[in-house]
Amino acid sequence: FISKKLAKWCEKKQIEQKFIQPGKPMQNGFNERLNRTYREDVLNAYFFDSLEQLRILSDKWLDTYNSKHPHRSMKGLTPNQKRLLLTEDAMKKEELIANNL
Repeated sequence: FISKKLAKWCEKKQIEQKFIQPGKPMQNGFNERLNRTYREDVLNAYFFDSLEQLRILSDKWLDTYNSKHPHRSMKGLTPNQKRLLLTEDAMKKEELIANNL
């Protein structure tokens, strides 16, 4: 499944899309693991009366996942902590380049 809207958005932002082979989820392990965690923690854990309830729980889950869930692949950091480090590193590199260091 490839969304035409997503494809247009990526093209506009000059983002190259890459796709896995059909029936080869092991080529996309990180996303498959995230999908499994979300399914276990949210979709399979609750009954929903509305999409709004699902959205609210999903937002709470995502906030917790990004701010309180350390990842081995990030050396025990949460995604928010890792993003902050990467942002700081990028800013330092830009400063060095701007100052010709």
